[in-house]
Amino acid sequence: MTGLDCIAALRALGEETRLRMLRLLFKERLSVTEISARLQVSQYNISKHLRIMREAGLLEIEKRGQQRLYTVADHLKSQVAANNSTLDLGCCTFRLDKLPK
Repeated sequence: MTGLDCIAALRALGEETRLRMLRLLFKERLSVTEISARLQVSQYNISKHLRIMREAGLLEIEKRGQQRLYTVADHLKSQVAANNSTLDLGCCTFRLDKLPK
C-alpha cells in the first residue's frame, strides 16, 4: 500500500468493531444482517463500518439479487495466506489471530 492508502486503512481499522468485522470477513462472505447478528451490533452501524472499510480498499462486495455479500479484498486474502496470518499494510502489520473476537 502507498502512504495514503495505508493511512485510510489504518483509519478504517482504528475501531474495534471494524477489526472484529475484518476477522469474520476473512473467513467467509457475509451480509449486513449476518454480521449484525454475529457481532450484536445494529445493522445501521454495521453498514457505516462497511462503507468505511470498503472506501479504504479493504473489502469487496458481491451482489446476489437484492442482497450484498461482503468479503475481504482478494489481494489482502492472498497476502495474508502467504504471510502466515499477518496483514502487512506497508507501515504496520496486523496478526489476524490476535484480532478481537
